[in-house]
Amino acid sequence: MARPRRSNHSNWGGPRAALAAILAGAAALRLVGIQYGLPYGSLLNPDEQNVVPRAWRMTHGGGLDPHFFDWPTLVTYSVAPFQAWHAAPSYLAGRFVIVAFALGGVAAAWWLGSAAYGVVAGAVAAAVTAVETTHVAFSHAAVTDVPLTTLVTLALALLVTGRLEWAGVAIGLATAAKYPGALALVPLVVVGWRRWRHLAVSLALAALAFFVASPFVLIDAGDTWSALRRISREHREGWLGFEHDHWSGIAFAGKLWSGLGPVLLISVLGLVLALARRSRRGDLVLASFVVGYYVSLLPLHSHFPRYVLPLVPPLGALAGRMRSLAPVSLLLLVVPLTWSIRDDIDRTRTDTRIAAARWIDAHVAKGSVIAAESSTAVPPGYRVVPIPLPLPGDDASVNVGPARWVLVSDAVASRVRAASDVYPNRSAFYAELRRHRPAFSTVAHDGTAGPWVAVYRQ
Repeated sequence: MARPRRSNHSNWGGPRAALAAILAGAAALRLVGIQYGLPYGSLLNPDEQNVVPRAWRMTHGGGLDPHFFDWPTLVTYSVAPFQAWHAAPSYLAGRFVIVAFALGGVAAAWWLGSAAYGVVAGAVAAAVTAVETTHVAFSHAAVTDVPLTTLVTLALALLVTGRLEWAGVAIGLATAAKYPGALALVPLVVVGWRRWRHLAVSLALAALAFFVASPFVLIDAGDTWSALRRISREHREGWLGFEHDHWSGIAFAGKLWSGLGPVLLISVLGLVLALARRSRRGDLVLASFVVGYYVSLLPLHSHFPRYVLPLVPPLGALAGRMRSLAPVSLLLLVVPLTWSIRDDIDRTRTDTRIAAARWIDAHVAKGSVIAAESSTAVPPGYRVVPIPLPLPGDDASVNVGPARWVLVSDAVASRVRAASDVYPNRSAFYAELRRHRPAFSTVAHDGTAGPWVAVYRQ
C-alpha cells in the first residue's frame, strides 16, 4: 500500500504569513503613541525640530538647501513631500514616514537573516528588529536613526547575496541618512577584496548615491566640515549626562542589553561562531560589520542608545544563526516586547511638559517673557528666553534676562546636578531654583508621562 504523500503546505501559512504577522505586530508597537507630545516637536525627541520644519520649508518655497549639516539630508528629503499640503510643519506626517522606514527595516532584517542563514534566521532577525525597545522608541520620532538602520540592513543583505554594486548604492543612501552609514563600507571591502573592478564600481556608486541623496553636504562643504568637527568634539568629550559614565565598551553593551534583553547573549554566541568559522559569506558580512561598527563606538563619550541601532538587525540574524536555539531566542523576545509595550503605554499618556504648557496658557499673561529649556513646551503667544544646554567645556552662568517666569524639567536639572563638578555654575542655578516654591509643578507618577517639570515665578 502506497504511503500518502507528505504535503509541504502549512496550516499556519508558511514564511509569508509569519513575516506578515511580524510586520503587523511591529506596526502596532510603532503606531500606538505616535501622537505623543504633539503639537510640540521637542518633547518626544528634540531632533525632530531639526528635520520636520526644514522639510516643511522645502515644499513651501525654501529650496533644497537645509543650511544644517549635523547630519545629511536624505531623511529631510523623504519627509518633505508629505509636508506639502500642511499649513504648518506636521510632525505627525513626518513620524508616519519613519514608521514606513521601520517596517521596511523589519522586512529587510528578514531578508538579511534568510540570505545569511536560512528562513528561521530571517524570522528571528525580523522579530528581534520588530520588538527591540530602542528601535520601537525611535520609530515614533521623525529623526534619522531608524532610516539609517533600515538602509544599512538593506546594504548588508545585498552584500550577503553578492550584489556588490547594489550594496554600494544602499551604503551611499545609508550614509546620506546619517554619516555612520559609511561604516557599512567595512563588509563591502571584506567581501569585495581581490574583486577590484566590482569593488571600485561599488565604491563609485556609493559616492554617487550619497551625492544624489544629500548634495548640499558637498556643495556646502565648508559648513559640513565645521558641523562635523563640532559634533566630533562633543561626542569625544561627552556632555550632559555622560560625564561620569562607564567606558564606552561597557556603556554601549548596556544600551544593547536595554534594547534586546537576554537574547543578546545568543547573538554574541552567534557572533563568536561567525568569527571562528567564517564559512559563509553571511559570516564575513555580519561579523565584519558588527565588530567594525562596535569598534567605531569606543572613542565616543556620548553614549546615546540610538547609536547601537544599526547593530540590531545583524545581531538578530546572528541570534538566528543557530537553528536549534531559535525557539529559545523567540521566547526570550518576550522581555523586550514587554519593555516596548510598557513604553508605548507611557506614550499614550499626557506629557508633564504639556500639562505645564496648559497651566502657563491659563495663568500667565500673553506676551510675558519665559525662560525655558529647549526640551520643554511653551505655548504660542509668549516671548521665550532659551536656557541653553551645557556643551563640553561650557559652564557659563545661566542668564534668564528679563524673564519673569522660568520653565525647567528634572530631566535636565538632575543631569546637571549629577555633574556638578563639571558644571558648578549650572548646578548652582538649579539648586537656587529648588529653594523656591514653584508656581506650578507636576511629577511623572501622577498618571502622566515625562519628567518632573516646574514653573517658577521670578
